Amino acid sequence: MKKIVLVAGARPNFMKVAPVLKVLDRSHEISCLLVHTGQHYDAKMSEVFFQDLEIREPDAYLGVGSGSHAQQTARVMEEFEKWCLQHKPDRVVVAGDVNSTMAAAIVAVKLNIPSAHIESGLRSFDREMPEEINRIVTDQLCEILFITSEDARENLIKENVQGEIHFVGNPMIDSLVTISEKLDHKILSELNINSQNYLLVTLHRPRNVDNQENLQKLVDILLDISKNLPVVFPVHPRTEKNLEKFDLSEKLSRKQGILLTGPIGYRDFICLEKNAKAVLTDSGGIQEETTYFGIPCLTARPNTERPVTITMGTNELVNLDKDMILDNIDLILKEKYKKGKIPPRWDGKAGERIAQILIDW
Repeated sequence: MKKIVLVAGARPNFMKVAPVLKVLDRSHEISCLLVHTGQHYDAKMSEVFFQDLEIREPDAYLGVGSGSHAQQTARVMEEFEKWCLQHKPDRVVVAGDVNSTMAAAIVAVKLNIPSAHIESGLRSFDREMPEEINRIVTDQLCEILFITSEDARENLIKENVQGEIHFVGNPMIDSLVTISEKLDHKILSELNINSQNYLLVTLHRPRNVDNQENLQKLVDILLDISKNLPVVFPVHPRTEKNLEKFDLSEKLSRKQGILLTGPIGYRDFICLEKNAKAVLTDSGGIQEETTYFGIPCLTARPNTERPVTITMGTNELVNLDKDMILDNIDLILKEKYKKGKIPPRWDGKAGERIAQILIDW
């Protein structure tokens, strides 16, 4: 019986592998193993996702932890190579664009194990983003490339990749569909907020939160928005650390109309997202989720690797442009913001398509 290993290491990975894992676990034709690298390692950033997504326990936990990009990548490679030599998988499947993704793909190709990449071909064309390097390298190494949109195919063809390209849709939407059916809305009453009456904010990218000037800009923007629309801001650990470091935390916490919370579990976050008037974010996945829900999304970045969320969906790039952000908030409040639609094959069945291709491989 063929042995396939799914490798995940950070929260976005879990959302992408969960639908595939559930289908493969039902198969009598292959044996499926789940390896958790431990790139996200605390309970709020990792364990709660297994509960919310109803994923079984991993078959292996590598426990690589934090570190610089080089350190983290090296640790994943070292530990995953040991695991592969011991368990001898026939196929390695990686997802997304984190350090664990690239590291596992490198190990697989060095050991002559065929590999596949879930969410292949996304490009921001910004090599200052570590994730962009991870995407490019991973796609060059993998034999099977699963894409979420047709623009990804164009990117891969331009890069002369050797792998087979399969347009399967977006497995993260599968997870979103599944969990959307089980929301209890308790989080709204716990935070004392009303549906369609708040801006949901997520910020964690280094260029936004590690730079004092940029983080100050974002704080000032949130203070302005809160005059007309309540702000709900689940603060990423990295962002919280820098708000304290730059003496900005108190400025936000004392402002009426701004509600700061700690990291929120996947189920509760999706409830907040689905019920928001709008979302301000620098996350990649949230651009896709808001497009599926039809919620206006303002992305505080100069680029995106998910252009379909702009051309078809509800997303707009606003970078750190205060006037642009406030103008879009005004359009949203006046119900004049653009209406999006759901991209092709974002139908909750991507996991089934991916799993069948892996079984037939």
